[in-house]
Amino acid sequence: MIRMVPTEAFSRPLGRNEVIGLLFRLTIFGAVTYYTIKWMVDAIDPTRKQKIEAQKQAEKLMKQIGVKNVKLTEYEMSIAAHLVDPLNISVSWKDIAGLDELVNEIKDTVILPIKKKHLFEGSRLLQPPKGVLLYGPPGCGKTLIAKATAKEASCRFINLQPSTLTDKWYGESQKLAAAVFSLAIKLEPSIIFIDEIDSFLRSRSSSDHEATAMMKAQFMSLWDGLDTDYSSQVVVMGATNRPQDLDTAILRRMPARFNVNLPTIRQREAILDLILRDEKVDSNVNLWEVAKETEGFSGSDLKEMCRDAALFCVREYVHNSSTEDRPDADEIRPMTQQDLKAAISKMKKTKEAGVHTLQHVSLD
Repeated sequence: MIRMVPTEAFSRPLGRNEVIGLLFRLTIFGAVTYYTIKWMVDAIDPTRKQKIEAQKQAEKLMKQIGVKNVKLTEYEMSIAAHLVDPLNISVSWKDIAGLDELVNEIKDTVILPIKKKHLFEGSRLLQPPKGVLLYGPPGCGKTLIAKATAKEASCRFINLQPSTLTDKWYGESQKLAAAVFSLAIKLEPSIIFIDEIDSFLRSRSSSDHEATAMMKAQFMSLWDGLDTDYSSQVVVMGATNRPQDLDTAILRRMPARFNVNLPTIRQREAILDLILRDEKVDSNVNLWEVAKETEGFSGSDLKEMCRDAALFCVREYVHNSSTEDRPDADEIRPMTQQDLKAAISKMKKTKEAGVHTLQHVSLD
């Protein structure tokens, strides 16, 4: 029990031992109060459990990617939980079809200065860009390109989610934003990837919440601060299908911009060839004809269309098996041109129905 000093004791000079005892009691009382308040704050923090799990995940990932003797702060640990090991990324350039020109440009602009750093050490102009923007319609391979870039460049890949930077305590979001860049610099070469970047760094307005505005300002300030060391190999890569919503200050910080548009007929043929390469396909299938009939389809649409065509074969096999005594007698037949045509028709109806529904939805 802590004994308080009577007020009468201050009406006379205190002896040496009494002063030491008073200081000792005040020190203990202050320590107890500090740890009590800290325990109470931790107890009412709804994100405490997630922070502990994030720290464990970060420590595990750091071991996997071979990072040693690097001290991280509590905030950097929270960001490190979103690290992706390039060796675990299954996507490479061979998994991207129909975008040869764009891929070659990314290789020359982003990857070459990182992999051949010693060739460009004396030049400010030939350093990798601080910001790369991939923009275009949904389903055209923007995220796929970002993953392949991280894989081929052998960079530390931070898959940053906007929710990672939000915290209920005042000022914590700014510290987390600072940790993103301090961690990236410690682990360079590194890529900070923000998918749907327009939802995080959209145009600022007077109606923005104070905490959100401060976080955006902090993020942009630190991002630009990387320019003070032109040789630092940290690239912020963003993907969006709404580039018009991005803040002009963000666009300035992303000088390397690549338009990943809907594929042309030749690109669709290349994408179809890649999707169906390891599948059972009839030798009479004409991919050029399929590509001509899929005008306006994205790469994602083509993949879903091929999946539907393959399912037609499976359904036929299941139906035939259920009516015969030997269900394993036959194998699933190869995909035919007719299956692909049926899948195209189904996909077109789905896309038209989606557009028709949106046109009649009230947005009030």
